[in-house]
Amino acid sequence: MRIGLYPGTFDPLTKGHIDIITRATQLVDRLVIGVAINRDKGPLFTLDERVAMIEAEVRTLSAQSGVEIVAHPFENLLIDCARDVGAQIIIRGLRAVTDFEYEFQMVGMNRAMDASIETVFLMAEARHQAIASKLVKEIARLGGDVSNFVSPAITAALAAKYPR
Repeated sequence: MRIGLYPGTFDPLTKGHIDIITRATQLVDRLVIGVAINRDKGPLFTLDERVAMIEAEVRTLSAQSGVEIVAHPFENLLIDCARDVGAQIIIRGLRAVTDFEYEFQMVGMNRAMDASIETVFLMAEARHQAIASKLVKEIARLGGDVSNFVSPAITAALAAKYPR
C-alpha cells in the first residue's frame, strides 16, 4: 500500500489545497493530511476545527477516488510524522518559485534524516496559484468575498470568525 503525507496548517483549507489533494489521490492508496499544530503561526481556526473542515471537505473525494483520506494532527518533525503514519512519500504543493526555494531546503534536510522517504512536488493548477490561506483570511477579515478561493462551508466558517 502506497501511503502519502500531505502536510500543512490548512488555516483554512483552500481550493488550492483541494486541488493538490485531488491530484495526490492518483499517486497513493492512502493519503494522510498532516495538520500541523504550529503555535508560532497563531492559527485562526483551532486544531479541531481545521481537522473537521478537512474531513468534511474530503469525504466525497475519498469515496469517489477509492483512496482513504484521513486528517492527522502532528506537532513533531515532518519526517517523524511521515514515519509515524507509514508514509513512503511526502506530497508538497508548489505555487511559485519562492515556494520551491523553501521546499528545496526542506527536502535536503528530510533526506538527510531519512533517505527512504521521497518528496513529490505537485504544481498548483494555474487558477489556484495565487491562493494562500493567509490572503484568504485577510480578505475575509476585511469583508471581501472569498467564495472563489474556498468552499461554501469554509466561506461560512470564515464569516463566523469575522462577523460584520
